[in-house]
Amino acid sequence: MSREGASRANDDLPRVGDLSRVGLFPLPNVVLFPAQLLALHVFEPRYRRLVRDVIAQNLPLAVPRLAPGFDADYYGAPAVLPTCGVGEIREYSELPDGCYNIVVRGLARVRLVEELRSEPYRVARAEELVSLPAAAPVGEALRTELIKQLRRLAPQLSGPVQNLELRLRADLGQSADIVAGALIEDPDFRQELLQELDPCRRLSWLIAHLHGRASTKVGAAPRTPAHWN
Repeated sequence: MSREGASRANDDLPRVGDLSRVGLFPLPNVVLFPAQLLALHVFEPRYRRLVRDVIAQNLPLAVPRLAPGFDADYYGAPAVLPTCGVGEIREYSELPDGCYNIVVRGLARVRLVEELRSEPYRVARAEELVSLPAAAPVGEALRTELIKQLRRLAPQLSGPVQNLELRLRADLGQSADIVAGALIEDPDFRQELLQELDPCRRLSWLIAHLHGRASTKVGAAPRTPAHWN
């Protein structure tokens, strides 16, 4: 299994629905945010079976990050980080060799409560994690500052990511997720942002990160997402 790309989704997200049984698609360095599209090539037999069943049964699909030390038990059931993104398979194509190309639309952040016995792939019960309310004056000031930093960074961006500002009319938490999903590549930082339920803190972290990028111009510009509506 491997990651091929990520991008925006329709910002008006439906509710995630029943989380009593979700399929697990663990990956070492991938973090799925709400309002993000994640393109994946699925080739391992157990995950090909998982994708078939998720499509047939209309199940949510969680994408937890594998915990450190997963290599020793990769083909078994290595530990995963309990906070992860969950979504739906929005697009898929089955290839002649039985592999799949899929696009997962992130719907919510969740905590994996318990893993359920299942073969040949893994399933779990999860609960949704809801962002904390944000004080309007503080939140709107942070949104304004985030947009300011995006404008400063714009010359370093390419393609559709230049239009991020147009998408930040959503609620504060979702605005933070949209920017994080599109611009943050470091998996550890992405995981921290996903686990943080205070939207103002997430926005503050993003503002500081973007300010540093715009000021120093260190590092390559973000990859252009593979799928962008």
